[in-house]
Amino acid sequence: MGLQSTLKALSDPTRREILNLLKGGPLPAGELAGRFEMSGAAVSRHLSVLKEAGLIRDRREGRYIIYELNASVLEEVMLWLRGLRGD
Repeated sequence: MGLQSTLKALSDPTRREILNLLKGGPLPAGELAGRFEMSGAAVSRHLSVLKEAGLIRDRREGRYIIYELNASVLEEVMLWLRGLRGD
């Protein structure tokens, strides 16, 4: 979960939209997939990239997989960016 994988994950607009949806709280995979006009497999791949970068976490509740934002990784990126600005 290095900075490079985090920035790569953030570079895609679909993945940024997934993060925006999750900032409102945890959501099941099916509900996330229903928000996009692409296959479930494509959304699953985006979720996998975000998870590999540490930006989201998942947990199983019965037959559902629930995704939630992992804000600690975002905070690290923001601190790094502020350091570049000299804040």
